[in-house]
Amino acid sequence: MNGTGGYALPDLAYDYGALEPAISGEIMELHHGAHHAAYVRGANSTMEQLHEVRARGDYSALAGLERALAFNLSGHALHSIFWRNLSPEGGDRPDGELAAAIDEFFGSFDSFRAEMTAVTGTVQGSGWGVLAWEPVGGRLVVHQLHDHHANFAVTSTPLLVFDAWEHAFYLQYHNVKADYIERLWSIVDWSDVGRRFDAARAGRLVGLTEASGGE
Repeated sequence: MNGTGGYALPDLAYDYGALEPAISGEIMELHHGAHHAAYVRGANSTMEQLHEVRARGDYSALAGLERALAFNLSGHALHSIFWRNLSPEGGDRPDGELAAAIDEFFGSFDSFRAEMTAVTGTVQGSGWGVLAWEPVGGRLVVHQLHDHHANFAVTSTPLLVFDAWEHAFYLQYHNVKADYIERLWSIVDWSDVGRRFDAARAGRLVGLTEASGGE
């Protein structure tokens, strides 16, 4: 990435229709090819404008540009994680150290699932439900993230993200967001979440645009 942009829309590891019936191919095509792509364009455009601001030495528009960058870049990052968190072969439950940590910090997988479902389902307006590693306390936490970048602890590393924006589900589930969230659990790729968990505890960030298994 250079000083004027360079963010790119990542390819999916599966076809648009591969997550059916949980998520329709129509939604996936629009979500990835239109909505996610718009955040990538927005991040690149904002970076170009910031480069121009620095070149001119006129910082009067800086505050608005920084807010735009936070919104678009966070949208790009979260969607990149979201696609990797899902798999046609997903579902069931985590195992190994991730499963043990969920039991430690939430009491049980069922308790974690209930909290993650509630957090995602009660987002007011647009946002996400997020399972994250919080390194200051050395613990797993669940965040309710508003838009793409508000109400989130700055130290936290997202491991599993559930998109609660209407564009993620409305064409298929209409206003019954609870049914959409329930179906998401059937396609979670726990191996991806586990790799992100291992990397976060080691102080590393799993790449967003390539398979996390390659990290």
